[in-house]
Amino acid sequence: MEMESSGGERPRLPERLQRREEERQREVEKKRQEKDGQAVLEEKSGYFNSCFGLERAAIEEVLAGEAPVVGTEALDDVSGRIQRLQKLLNDSMMFLPSYDIRQAQDQLLRLQGALEVRRQELQPKKKFAFKSRKKEAPTGAASDTVPSSAPANRAKETPSQPQCGLQGLSGQVLYMEPDEIRQNDVQLSQLRDCTVTLAGSPGTLHIRDLSGCKVLCGPVASSVFVDNCTDCLFTFPCQQLRTHSTHDCRFYLHVTSRAIIEDCSRLLFAPFTWSYPNIQQDYERAGLDQSRNNWDQVDDFNWLAMGVKSPNWDVIPEEERITHWN
Repeated sequence: MEMESSGGERPRLPERLQRREEERQREVEKKRQEKDGQAVLEEKSGYFNSCFGLERAAIEEVLAGEAPVVGTEALDDVSGRIQRLQKLLNDSMMFLPSYDIRQAQDQLLRLQGALEVRRQELQPKKKFAFKSRKKEAPTGAASDTVPSSAPANRAKETPSQPQCGLQGLSGQVLYMEPDEIRQNDVQLSQLRDCTVTLAGSPGTLHIRDLSGCKVLCGPVASSVFVDNCTDCLFTFPCQQLRTHSTHDCRFYLHVTSRAIIEDCSRLLFAPFTWSYPNIQQDYERAGLDQSRNNWDQVDDFNWLAMGVKSPNWDVIPEEERITHWN
């Protein structure tokens, strides 16, 4: 009996073994894809850390320079570079570990603080004017009283002095014009039962020691810092929000990164809905991405329970949100 030639077709595997082989191959392919995906994420993360670290170091070197080399133009350039770093971070959050995100956010805050210190050292104080009307309605209600003049106010002296602001007022309706605040650093401090309208685009916004106030602000190019406020309503778009020691406040928010709260309680959040003429130009001037709004993504530094939302903040129910601001 002749044996079949060795050059003939390879015998077909039994069906059971064939299925097992196909499953094995699929598992090998799945692991390869996971490995490739992890490699891509690591490559992207490494690229971000490299670019971010080099640019941060370059900015720190500029800020550490001596006057008059570090003049107004250099500080304006640094402000733009910090904003671009913030945008790089925002665009990279989808693949960065949470630890890297927080580290980068803290580094951006330190850069912004150092920038403000240099502005205080190198630039003369800018005077400003604002319109003031005596407030006749509770916070949040419209007022039709006749405008009256009021003296200019300057923010409280601090190591990181903003360029303009309002301080130490009570029971008033206050305005600052777009040309007064455009790309400047603005501070609101020690206000009681006031309504403040900032129809423009600040570089940064500092809010400290407010009680019973309503603050409406246009797009902020970088960060908003809220500290030691109670029973207030805030509405603004920004790159980053950091809130400290604040209680019983509502935020109507557009934020392109994740908001951060610390030592806070009973905070409520809803999407930004306020508008005014030329707000689109202010969005463009601030460089904010209107398609990205993380208003309900809040990191509580006092709440570390994984997978469990912090009890210190919540979302405003839709039926309770303000839709008409006038």
